[in-house]
Amino acid sequence: MNILMLLKIVAALVTIATGLLALVKPSAAYGFIGLSADGPRGISEIRSIFGGLFIVTGAIEHSGLSEKLFAVGRPLATQGVAALSIVGAILSNLVSNVPAVLLFRPLVPQLPDPQQAWLTLAMATTFAGNLTLLGSVANLIVAEVAQGRGVELSFREYLKAGVPITLVSLLLGVLWLSWMG
Repeated sequence: MNILMLLKIVAALVTIATGLLALVKPSAAYGFIGLSADGPRGISEIRSIFGGLFIVTGAIEHSGLSEKLFAVGRPLATQGVAALSIVGAILSNLVSNVPAVLLFRPLVPQLPDPQQAWLTLAMATTFAGNLTLLGSVANLIVAEVAQGRGVELSFREYLKAGVPITLVSLLLGVLWLSWMG
C-alpha cells in the first residue's frame, strides 16, 4: 500500500469519525464556508455521515481491503442465496445497505450466477436495513424527525420491531429467490 492510499484511508476514517462523534457538526462547517444547512435538525448531519460512508467504502475498495475481506467471506457467499443473504445482511449493518452493495461490485461477476447474486443482494441488503437504527440512513432520518417531535426512538425500542421484521422478511426473501432461481 502506498502513502497516497494510506492518506486517503486516514482522511476517510477521520471524516466518518468526526461525523459520528459529532466533533464537527456539518451545520457549523456549512456556516464556516458560507452555506446554510437547511432541513430539520440533524438531517444535515445524517447526510454527512452517509456521504462519509461512501468515502470510507471507496477507500476500502481502492486500498484492496475489500478484496482481503471478501477472501474470507467468499467461501460463504458462493454457497447460494441463503449464505449470500447472511453475508449481505451482516455487511449492510456494518456500513449501511447502499455502501455494502457497492463493496460487492467486484465479487458478484465472479460468482456462479451473477444475476441471482444481484437479486439476492438487492433483497438481503434492503431487508437487512430494517434490523437496527444504523442499518439504513432512512431509519436515522425517522429517528431524528421523531425526536424533533418529542418521540424518543431508542436503539433498543427499534430492535423490538426491527429484529423480527428483518428475520421474517429475509427468510421469505431467501425462500422466494431459492424457489424462483
